[in-house]
Amino acid sequence: MRTPMLADLDPDQRPRERMLRLGADALSDVELVALLLGSGRRGASALDTARDLLAAHGGLAGLAHADPPALLRSPGVGPAKATRVVAGLALARRFGTSTDRRATVRTPADVARLAAPLLAGPADGRVVAVAGDRAARLLGAVVVPGAAAHAEPFAVREVLAETLRRGGVTVALAHRHDPGDPDPHPADARAHAAVAGAAAHCGVRVLDSLVLRGDSWRSATEDPRAGAGWAP
Repeated sequence: MRTPMLADLDPDQRPRERMLRLGADALSDVELVALLLGSGRRGASALDTARDLLAAHGGLAGLAHADPPALLRSPGVGPAKATRVVAGLALARRFGTSTDRRATVRTPADVARLAAPLLAGPADGRVVAVAGDRAARLLGAVVVPGAAAHAEPFAVREVLAETLRRGGVTVALAHRHDPGDPDPHPADARAHAAVAGAAAHCGVRVLDSLVLRGDSWRSATEDPRAGAGWAP
């Protein structure tokens, strides 16, 4: 069932007016995406287009990791709309993991908290690097371009490049497993060892490698200290 065009809605029901009156938290995901789109397509409102876009990508988590070419395949989404949606959701991710000198990376739980938003959705091999300074302050968390969790050889150079680019002297890694994945996966410990060996030559210390599964996590190296922090 299609909704009326936004111009035909009562002003109090339009997403823009609702946001101005009630704030962004009062709007649904569909309404927020509709505001990013700005308009709909022939025969369908911005709300309809937003709803279709979310459905096509498995909800907000999937949409957050879609690139412009993927969005362009959706009816009524051209380059301007696709780039607005991608830019808006990228800013939201960056805000969630932005460098905050007050934030610290002292325990595996800190790493899991920072990595989880970047690993939302299905386990597709994304690897997150969480870089810190000598005082355990967060320097940045990023999905490592070109890295795949269980690829062999593992993307050691890419992980270290992202860490050093941020001035990091410590790094922790995280990736996600689906319920059907082997646990532990045989590639996890090998990837951790490869990064740790190369990092030692760059003055970087690898704190841990975490595996997220649902809302829980564990150390990929089965370190018994996981959860209690790392020794200096």
